Amino acid sequence: MCLPATTGSFNRNRKRNGHAMKYGARNKLTARVTSIKSDSIMSLVKFDLIAPAQMASVLTTESLQDLDLKPGDVIQLIVKAIHVLPVKE
Repeated sequence: MCLPATTGSFNRNRKRNGHAMKYGARNKLTARVTSIKSDSIMSLVKFDLIAPAQMASVLTTESLQDLDLKPGDVIQLIVKAIHVLPVKE
């Protein structure tokens, strides 16, 4: 799975129930909502990524050498994260 993302910090204030809600993330993906499934407690929202972008990774030099990465190589990026935070601007 290859996920494009833009690098760069962002921090915005959003209103939620009349209170400002802050969020921040290093990588920001632009996506379109494709489906929503809800019950009384939780909701599952699925997205399609729509914007080309860039991501960065920090890894040990040993790992870099083991992967034998070179500029121009086509690879897969595996994103390991706990949360996906949808934000509507």
